[in-house]
Amino acid sequence: MNVNKAILVGRLTRDPELRTTQSGQTVVTFGLATNRTWTDKNGQKQDKTEFHNIVFWGRLAEIAGQYLTKGQETYIEGRLQHRTYTAKDGTEKRITEIVGEMMQMGSKPQGTGYQPKNSAPVAPQPAAPTEEIPTINLDDEQGEVKIEDVPF
Repeated sequence: MNVNKAILVGRLTRDPELRTTQSGQTVVTFGLATNRTWTDKNGQKQDKTEFHNIVFWGRLAEIAGQYLTKGQETYIEGRLQHRTYTAKDGTEKRITEIVGEMMQMGSKPQGTGYQPKNSAPVAPQPAAPTEEIPTINLDDEQGEVKIEDVPF
């Protein structure tokens, strides 16, 4: 059995570029940055950012082109694909991209109001009331946990 699966959670590095091919197929491309943080052997915190080329086709491309914006956090599942093309200067280039098959939109960049592209302004909504969620803290329990105390 063969598997070609990529799962990424990161932020868009640019607004999606929506196009239509000559055959009428919708395609969108954008960049996604993912970060990795670790502590090296000297105890220093290290950061590394990877940049990925993302491609969506069809209806998923239309949705991404309408709702995604630069800086937005996004979860993407897809497959790795390598392709070659001839650049304007005549040299042959090789590119690796993630062909997205599933997406979940995450939080918008800080300081921006959400507004889908090509839509009327959206009036701010009142904050939803917060609900007290019952929890069980086993450190506070002296005896056994009673089944009637379990909130679900």
